[in-house]
Amino acid sequence: MKLLRFRTDGVEKTGLLNEDEITELNCSMVDALNASDINEFKTENSYNLSDVDVLPPVSPSKVVCVGLNYKDHARELDMELPEEPVIFIKPSTAVTGHLDDVRYPPCSTQVDYEAELGIVIKKEAHNVDKGDAPDFIGGYTILNDVTARDKQRKDVQWTRAKGFDTFAPIGPCIETELNPVDQHISLRLNNDLKQDSNTKNMIFNVYELVEFISHVMTLNPGDVIGTGTAPGVGPMQIGDTVEVEVEGIGVLKNFIKSV
Repeated sequence: MKLLRFRTDGVEKTGLLNEDEITELNCSMVDALNASDINEFKTENSYNLSDVDVLPPVSPSKVVCVGLNYKDHARELDMELPEEPVIFIKPSTAVTGHLDDVRYPPCSTQVDYEAELGIVIKKEAHNVDKGDAPDFIGGYTILNDVTARDKQRKDVQWTRAKGFDTFAPIGPCIETELNPVDQHISLRLNNDLKQDSNTKNMIFNVYELVEFISHVMTLNPGDVIGTGTAPGVGPMQIGDTVEVEVEGIGVLKNFIKSV
């Protein structure tokens, strides 16, 4: 089941997506993710996907990302596999949606793409065991962990490099029934394939990440976890179009623009 948030006639709504048709739901996204029967929230209103503005599927209090979590990416960098996840946070103000602009900050000379599978938390998660993690996951989305690489190299910590406004495109929807441990993930820059891998190459799987992170900080409903990127990371330029695709979810498309 694919869920999305959208705007029509200036009003924000939650919907159930079936190909290009949206059925409006009379509830919030978090309520939809926790629903035992989504049919209880269906309305008679329907829309065509091309006629609405797609919004980020959630409004997270934080986006928690993981560095170096693909075995093939570690091999590419000739780095040893980490013993535990390396995590950092993107602020909620970095979040933007499908078909939105990613703004290239004038203080940076290298802004990179990083294609990632995103975990969407549906209820408060604190000290969760990995065996119970599925009970706290509402579904999965797509994330581009946009990074000012020159600032990352310069700074001791990564907050500035990862935290610029629009540096966390998320969307276009949430897939609630995805098998997260074996899905193709790729990225195209101006239609050229740059990243190409599979989530089975993760060092720490999604359930292990929920366990690890929830033992560090409480995850709130709607929070998103970026699960690390595949090999092939590289720079984007003003005027570029970037598309991240995760099998079973769809394509997250954004445009690189000047501030």
